[in-house]
Amino acid sequence: MDLATLAVFRTVATERSFSRAAVKLARTQPAVSLAIKRLELDVGETLIDRGGRQTRLTDAGQVVLDHARRFENLRSELTQALAELRDNATGRLLIGANESATLYLLPLISRYRRRYPRVKVQVRRCQSSKIPTEIVEGDLELGVVSYDPNDSRLTSHIIFTDHLACVVAPQHRLARRRSVSIADLGMETFIGHIVVSPYKEVVEREFERLRVPLNRDLEMPTVEAIRKMVQRNEGVAFLPRMCVEDEIAQGTLREIQVKGLMPERKIRLVHPAGRTLSHAARAFLALLR
Repeated sequence: MDLATLAVFRTVATERSFSRAAVKLARTQPAVSLAIKRLELDVGETLIDRGGRQTRLTDAGQVVLDHARRFENLRSELTQALAELRDNATGRLLIGANESATLYLLPLISRYRRRYPRVKVQVRRCQSSKIPTEIVEGDLELGVVSYDPNDSRLTSHIIFTDHLACVVAPQHRLARRRSVSIADLGMETFIGHIVVSPYKEVVEREFERLRVPLNRDLEMPTVEAIRKMVQRNEGVAFLPRMCVEDEIAQGTLREIQVKGLMPERKIRLVHPAGRTLSHAARAFLALLR
């Protein structure tokens, strides 16, 4: 049983005539009769009562006709759904990002949603170090990271350039200074992120190179928690500039430049190099370009 044979049966049932169905389908009447006989063999039931002057459906024929119409409706819905996918009108966009990287996505997602309002956008919170693996394994289609994955199975595009900002509370002793040296920070308590990152290592190496103590007595699980602790004047922190720009603009945090230490952060959108992307993902990449 296939959709083409069901279409022949549906035409015969609608026209109530093998000959009229043959004309409508541009086929010979014997070909139409053969198609119906094959369908009856497939389902194991007589579908058309051929004894009278007019073609009539048996009870089994009526059941098959009802389902044939449903199949046709489903095929139409499938065709329409695929057409909408090709036009990027519907679908799902799944992106993996950690807490801070999500902020870089917000303006891009706003633009994307305005252009494709029916696409469902999901940003899954992921540990940055695991995003490349999840993309390779097919659990994610796109990901945002702040480092180059250096994996031939992946392709990445720089979508934003940021830097680590050293922030303090407005009442902190260094808040009025425009710039400080690393040595000036030797007595400070640093509020750090408990998650390891390449930028955290850059800061550690520079303090170590200059033999300045880096007092990391306090580590927090989220950027939000770090930000609030700095605002309470419990210590200083290096945070992505994007994550604190509102607070700096409002005056609830102060940024001070650290001479010789302003690591640049290149934010990358990562996707598989050799796998066909969904229409929604390809539209997102096109928006970036």
